[in-house]
Amino acid sequence: MVTPLLHRAVTAFDERLRPMIAHHFGWPQIDLPPTTSSGKMVRATLTVLAGECFTDDPETISRVTIAGAAVEMVHNFSLIHDDIMDGDAERRGRPAVWCEYGVPAAILAGDLLLAQAPFMLTGSSSYEPRATRLLADAIVRLAAGQMADLLLEGRAETSLDEALAVAEDKTAALLSCACELGALLAGASWEATQRFNRFGLHLGLAFQIADDVLGIWGDPARTGKPVGSDLRSRKGSFPVTAALASGTPEAAELSRFYADRGPVSEDDARHAADLVTRAGGRARAVREIERFGMLARQELDAVRELPLERVAPLFSFTDYVFSRNH
Repeated sequence: MVTPLLHRAVTAFDERLRPMIAHHFGWPQIDLPPTTSSGKMVRATLTVLAGECFTDDPETISRVTIAGAAVEMVHNFSLIHDDIMDGDAERRGRPAVWCEYGVPAAILAGDLLLAQAPFMLTGSSSYEPRATRLLADAIVRLAAGQMADLLLEGRAETSLDEALAVAEDKTAALLSCACELGALLAGASWEATQRFNRFGLHLGLAFQIADDVLGIWGDPARTGKPVGSDLRSRKGSFPVTAALASGTPEAAELSRFYADRGPVSEDDARHAADLVTRAGGRARAVREIERFGMLARQELDAVRELPLERVAPLFSFTDYVFSRNH
């Protein structure tokens, strides 16, 4: 539902920027419709599923789907820029845009996606001003979260509260926005939109912690990233932060690893991952994923205007977030 909207928007971009955006999305040729979706489409899916909880009207669902595409534009802008900032050379199993086309071009490609997102909401409905503000607020929080994440790299004294605050801004804010946008544009009540906002926030925190787990222990063949990619850049992700706070001998050794500024080999990354596991970081991350998942489900349960069959797809999608391997 969303990929054709993204493709239509990208084909209208400047011809000098289209190839690199098509490369990022994994489209072999920009002049041909893509045959597969562009990434996992988590945020777009949440937007559409949230809207479908409140309406079956095709015209309304069409507006909701456009909002889902706008959220995906923002997300993919952040991915292109994140790869530059983190020095990640691969994205979705192929060279990152900055590696293929250079850093300046990649920055411009990300900027273009970000600029396009609000335009996609224009004329969507009488809720347009509020919808645009929701998206703008999420972008502001995303930028703040990314900056905080950069400042935490290599720090051994990061607290769990700091790690969760970063996850809330960097990831959960946009998922929360997606859920609230879908409900808003479908005509949900104020109380229901706020429930969906909080549902998305809790789901986003679980999603980011799951992403942190995959960033250390994920299969490169599935994640499209090198082994231990987050450890190679010494990211202060949630499992690492939990491990460092454990007060164990493994935590002390992991702290020395993070204080070192030398290059990290694949063997170094594997050893650091083992230290995180033995210090309890992985187990703590799994418990937090389960806790935020429970809080997310509670928010959906509390929307009494919706019968169970309406929210069942969102419950199923929540389960996917916890069990995903890429």
